[in-house]
Amino acid sequence: MKNGEVSFWWSQLGPVEPQPALDGSIEADVCIVGAGYTGLWTAFYLKKARPSLRVVVLEQRFAGYGASGRNGGWLANSITGGREQYVARHGRAAVARFQQLANETVDEVIAVAAAEGIDADIHKGGEFTIATDAAQLGRLEAFAAAEQQWAESGVVLLTADEARARIAVDGVRGGVWHPHTARLHPAKLARGLRETVLRLGVELYEGTRVESIEPHHALTARGAVKASAIVRATEGFTAGFRQFHREWLPLNSSLVVTTPLPASVWGEIGWHGRETLGDMAHAYMYAQRTADDRIAFGGRGRPYRFGSGVDADGQTPAGTVAELRALIERFWPVLRGVQLDHAWSGVLGVPRDWSATVGLDRATGLGWAGGYVGTGVASTNLAGRTLADLILEKDSELVTLPWVGHRVRTWEPEPLRWVAVQALYALYHAADRAEHAGRPTTSPLARLADVVSGHR
Repeated sequence: MKNGEVSFWWSQLGPVEPQPALDGSIEADVCIVGAGYTGLWTAFYLKKARPSLRVVVLEQRFAGYGASGRNGGWLANSITGGREQYVARHGRAAVARFQQLANETVDEVIAVAAAEGIDADIHKGGEFTIATDAAQLGRLEAFAAAEQQWAESGVVLLTADEARARIAVDGVRGGVWHPHTARLHPAKLARGLRETVLRLGVELYEGTRVESIEPHHALTARGAVKASAIVRATEGFTAGFRQFHREWLPLNSSLVVTTPLPASVWGEIGWHGRETLGDMAHAYMYAQRTADDRIAFGGRGRPYRFGSGVDADGQTPAGTVAELRALIERFWPVLRGVQLDHAWSGVLGVPRDWSATVGLDRATGLGWAGGYVGTGVASTNLAGRTLADLILEKDSELVTLPWVGHRVRTWEPEPLRWVAVQALYALYHAADRAEHAGRPTTSPLARLADVVSGHR
């Protein structure tokens, strides 16, 4: 089994000739730091709106190296942190429209991929979430009832038999489904966007590490870029900048992927709709059936490294691989002993209130977007369109959305944040074990962890 090597997704595609590194100082209209989805979508919409702009993107390794090329491939309509947080300040109608735009963003990504010839194995089968014990079922039913108060959610509650007919997970007690999610191949989308923006005339400098982001300047060891707008699109790597070290916490998530499974196994599992799959556990899992009939299965392993450290190339601890294997075998006993082809990890950007944000400070020219907490495959597209409108000073609906300009306090200093993250995931795992062992209602350990985390 391969471990690390950035991700399984990238190992399927192999390398391409890198764009040259920055060599000397230059000037541009817009400089984007980070060539993940946020940076690439922002560059795309800027050049589409105003082809004459000089747009420069700086990337420390290669486009899609971070979470954009390592994630679980969920193109989902999630509003990071949930809708309810915005209602008091912005009103229900504005939040409902935000959700509708998030729904439409899924289709926007699909449409752009088709128009630009990006084959990213996209299949819109919806999002399927299950409960496998009594406590999870209680949360699932409460979640469905709350979601159904919003017409935009599209959530349907399923009985155990209805859920099992979609995907035959052992011990399933019920499920919910909504149509606003698609499965895709993350690295194919990232590479396709890279090729698209290069074709549009965006200047991409790979192998170029930005050491500091200042008003109207991005500074590297080999030169600086001066621009009217400097966009920080660094997500889980944001903590690597001294001035942003405590702004977003880098949280690790890990995946494994099986070898392709035979038709006989799929006959037992089902999954014919190729929905994305999640559950109602506190330390939740996420999965997809890939285009070549594997199961890519992820969850939290070693969630946080002391001092907001990040891994280099996705190397994943053996204990995490074993935990994910055990979950796969618990979900589908037919897969006991299944061969795993690859394990890898990636890092997410987590704000203190677990809510994503996008914005531009006109006085300094500094823009930003991120803090997606794992919901970025679609959110990055909406953020990129929003940043483009902010930079171009368009009076659009996007620049008035509730997440624009959203700011929160920074994370606690070390060792407090390391202790807090270790404690909260220990509590979540303990709560899951108690509930799986028969506790009929949500464990108070999980409620305590919710207080510590601040995201529920």
